[in-house]
Amino acid sequence: MAEPIKIILKSGKEQSLKRLHPWVFSGAIKKILGRPEEGDIVTVWSNKDEYLGTGHYQGGSIAVRMLSGTATVVDQDFWDRRIQQAVSYRDRIGLTNNRETNVFRIINAEGDRLPGLIADYYNGTVVLQFHSAGMRRVTEQIVKALQGAMPGMITAVYIKSEGTLPHMAGKSLPDGYLYKEQEQKPVMEYGNTFLVDCESGQKTGFYIDQRENRKVVEEHSSGREVLNLFGYTGAFSVYALRGGALRVDTVDSSERAIKMAEQNVLLNGYSGAVHRAIEADAFDYLEDIRDKYDLIIIDPPAFAKHQQALNNALQGYKRINAKAIEQIRPGGILVTFSCSQAVSRENFRKSVFAAAAGTGRAVRIIRQLHQPPDHPVSIYHPEGEYLKGLVLYVGDRL
Repeated sequence: MAEPIKIILKSGKEQSLKRLHPWVFSGAIKKILGRPEEGDIVTVWSNKDEYLGTGHYQGGSIAVRMLSGTATVVDQDFWDRRIQQAVSYRDRIGLTNNRETNVFRIINAEGDRLPGLIADYYNGTVVLQFHSAGMRRVTEQIVKALQGAMPGMITAVYIKSEGTLPHMAGKSLPDGYLYKEQEQKPVMEYGNTFLVDCESGQKTGFYIDQRENRKVVEEHSSGREVLNLFGYTGAFSVYALRGGALRVDTVDSSERAIKMAEQNVLLNGYSGAVHRAIEADAFDYLEDIRDKYDLIIIDPPAFAKHQQALNNALQGYKRINAKAIEQIRPGGILVTFSCSQAVSRENFRKSVFAAAAGTGRAVRIIRQLHQPPDHPVSIYHPEGEYLKGLVLYVGDRL
């Protein structure tokens, strides 16, 4: 077996790896000894010939995603160990054998020391999403490791990476099932039941990362009239209804999502008398809702998928939150989110502050929200903290 290709960094560029950050950027590279293909295992060295670690090579800004900072053979034993560690962590936080919840994240990329790999569990179906060619190459080893770490729990494996994989030297790897023993079943989250479309739905099929935040909405919903913007398939709406909301309107621009939201509301025992599913653009819908709602949820898709789009994203957050703050009833609750990795917690908060200031209303932060523990953030990779949210109490005008 040939030795991995060596990547040598410019002087001083080794410091981030010594601080255990898992990425090597292309601008940090001094030279490459060899011609790696996308997805190859490479070793990384300082300009003083210090070994810094082993990782997957890829083209683009992030040139290497580090797998280990010590001498490591990346074989089946490696994948078995790493994936068992990820599953054991989910055991400890009470997710792998939970009677009320059977949908959760098994592997969260850098947060589980497996950069480029996402694995979500949907009541027997595992959805794999690859963000690096290196991870896609070892699909069989990953699946074998998952089956070993979760014996008897996996009935299907679906790959959903066409929109997340970088270019792979012309090798097209379409989405699809690796195997399937049965049709996908509904999932359960805190006792609520949801239909999920892993094949056509957003992300891997469901916004698993909002599980704990949906519980927060439930806690604030009693006796309120609720608007769920960018409502997708209605998960926040179901929690609001269980929390005692008088009525809930779910708004989304996707006809497919709105129909599934209606199904999910009915599946959990709520009728059309307390819920409406509305196909509309969220910004347009907010034009004239004054004093109609006293709990509004704003959970938009990522307005900024990269740093270059940051300014436009912040303006988008400002505009939609300003509309909601301006028109919500006095004493209302606004629950608002950003899932853009490029938007920091501080920038998101500044954007919402600017939105509130423009309305002249008394606004209090009563809670700050984030992603749940099955989406862990490595302390060495703060970029992994992509989901941030605020619960705001909106009073009268000052």
